[in-house]
Amino acid sequence: MSAMMIFTGIGHFLFTKGMVLMLPTFVPLKTEIIYFTGIIEFIAAIGLFIPAVRKYVGWLLIVFFILVLPANVHAAVNHIDIQKSTFDGKGLDYLWLRIPIQILYIFWVYLTAVNIR
Repeated sequence: MSAMMIFTGIGHFLFTKGMVLMLPTFVPLKTEIIYFTGIIEFIAAIGLFIPAVRKYVGWLLIVFFILVLPANVHAAVNHIDIQKSTFDGKGLDYLWLRIPIQILYIFWVYLTAVNIR
C-alpha cells in the first residue's frame, strides 16, 4: 500500500493539470488541493511504516479513499484523461474498474493497517 501511495502521490505532481480537471468547477484552489493531497499520500505512505500511528493512518486513508471517489466519478462522467489533461478519457466505462479498485484499497488498508493487534 505504501508503494501505491507513493506512486499515486507522484501522479499529483506529474499530472497536476489533468487532476485539476477532476475537481468540479465550484471547488476553489484546485491546484493547491491536488498538491496537498499528493503530499498527504506521501505522508500516509511513511505513516504506514510507523507502528505507533499505523492504525490512525489506516483510518485516515479509508476516509481519504471515500472522499476522493466523487472526484473519480466526476472525471469519468466528464471523460477526463488526467495524463493528457483532456476530455477524451475512457468515460463511464472507467468506473466499472475504478469503484471495485477503490473498495479493494479500503479493504486492503483495513486488513493491513486498521485490523492489527
